[in-house]
Amino acid sequence: MGRYALKRLLLAIPMLLGITLLTFVLMRLTPGNYLDTMRMDPQFSQETIARYEALYQLDKSLVHQYVSWVCNLLRLELGYSFHYHVPVYKIIGERLWNTFALSLAALLVTWGIAIPLGIGAALNRNRWVDRSVQFFSYIALSLPSFFLAMIFLYWASQTGILPLGGMYSPNHERLSMLGKMQDVLRHLAIPTLALSIGSIAALQRIMRGNMLEVLGQQYIMTARAKGLPENRVIYSHALRNAINPLITLLGYEFASLLSGAALIEIICSWPGLGSLLLTAVRSKDVYLVMASMMMGSILFIIGNLLADIVLAKTDPRIRYEKR
Repeated sequence: MGRYALKRLLLAIPMLLGITLLTFVLMRLTPGNYLDTMRMDPQFSQETIARYEALYQLDKSLVHQYVSWVCNLLRLELGYSFHYHVPVYKIIGERLWNTFALSLAALLVTWGIAIPLGIGAALNRNRWVDRSVQFFSYIALSLPSFFLAMIFLYWASQTGILPLGGMYSPNHERLSMLGKMQDVLRHLAIPTLALSIGSIAALQRIMRGNMLEVLGQQYIMTARAKGLPENRVIYSHALRNAINPLITLLGYEFASLLSGAALIEIICSWPGLGSLLLTAVRSKDVYLVMASMMMGSILFIIGNLLADIVLAKTDPRIRYEKR
């Protein structure tokens, strides 16, 4: 398992470099650069603009700029932000944690609700419970997450129960430690629900189908014929085999939440990588865009790797061994 994980991490290095190269090329294909806004401002002289070009290496060739950034990356430096005038890692660190917290909260809510719903629907097939859950799924799958976010924000503006956006209240620093945690959780509620509802609908349908398939297997009938308690048959035998395909989807589910969180972050003013990436693209902050894309890709790779490891631990039929 250790060799397999190390191999996956080593293979991720050229993948990350390819992502940063593609991002760099796409950013450079767009006309202009960050200094164009300064050129339109009469307060900046040509000498000042030339100094900024030398500072940010915008006077060098594109190959030199990218190779220089990769060399800095080997020293664990992500470059310098044109727009914020600080090293990129100082901005990425906080925003990366915010996006990870939002995606993790949405993942926990999704799995914590979808798995029991799928099991309950399968055990009550074609009854009112099953039909109600399937009706909810049809409605939830037809509503985009950004539309749900706007509906929740409108509801919050009318009721005042939840904050309208951001991550902290104005009096956040004056609150106790418990009060600060509650404040962040209240701000986290709307973007988490907007991200989770569609995923809950999709995941519970998969869980229901897997559970129905497993319940029809011969070994389940044999376990019941032996007189095992129904709870043990369902949760010790059927559930363990029905949930394995979902563990395979865990990494992709986490990655989809990361990508879907970008738009939700912008709508809900959540200070994550999504809103940061939008600002960086609009200001043509090349190194900040490259670092943001790379960090999102790292979370994607780690999510898939963890899903494979968990699947190997839960399914004894899978072993990652050297052939």
